[in-house]
Amino acid sequence: MSVTSRRLLVFLSGGPSDIPEIHEVESEVIEDRLKIPRGNGYEHFEFTRGFKDVGDVLMPVYRWSYRTAIAE
Repeated sequence: MSVTSRRLLVFLSGGPSDIPEIHEVESEVIEDRLKIPRGNGYEHFEFTRGFKDVGDVLMPVYRWSYRTAIAE
C-alpha cells in the first residue's frame, strides 16, 4: 500500500517579508485558516475567498491575520 501526500499551492498576502508569497501546504482542500511555523511561533493566515492566477495556476489567496508563540 502506498500513501501519497497531497499538496496545495496557496498565495500569501501580508505578513513577514521573509515568508514567500507562494507557499505549499499539505492539504487537498482549501482550509479557512492556515498556521505557518516561523521561528519560535506561527503566522496565521485566513482565506480571503479570492483566487490569484500565477503562471496559469489558480491559487487561493490567504491574508495574514496574526502571530502566536509556540507554547512550552
